[in-house]
Amino acid sequence: MLNKQNSLIGLLFIGLGVYYFLRHLNIPELTPFYSWPTLVIFIGLAFLLHSYWAKDHSSLFTGVILAGFGLHFAAVDYVPFWRDHWGMYLVIVGVAFLLHYRKTKNGLVPALLFLGIGLFAMFAPTSPAWFQWIQGVFQLIERFWPLALIAFGFYLLKKK
Repeated sequence: MLNKQNSLIGLLFIGLGVYYFLRHLNIPELTPFYSWPTLVIFIGLAFLLHSYWAKDHSSLFTGVILAGFGLHFAAVDYVPFWRDHWGMYLVIVGVAFLLHYRKTKNGLVPALLFLGIGLFAMFAPTSPAWFQWIQGVFQLIERFWPLALIAFGFYLLKKK
């Protein structure tokens, strides 16, 4: 039987251990994956596994955000057709809300808004003038993303 209380910590240690063990083995084919995005993916996967195994859906949103951002930052460097666009951040948040909605039945409207705006921003032939302020906000976030991580951490601490 899975201990719900310790499963997240256990999964985080397993993920970090696998990451650093593979890094220690220094397998040449895995060298591109010895990076911080891969570490963020492992942490996100630990949150996702905890959410499903412990049936504690409070960590589902966090897991999708971390795994999604990790995948995005890794894919930008290694997948030629991957779009490095600020709209991708909105799509990732929209997917997180959508998966959270599937389990809790809360958050459908934000999911659709984030997905819609993100996909429109990425695939619209021309950006409307009112999109300039959103692009400016995301340029600020890209510049000061460590502060965004700190704010998100405080949010998680305050969240019930």
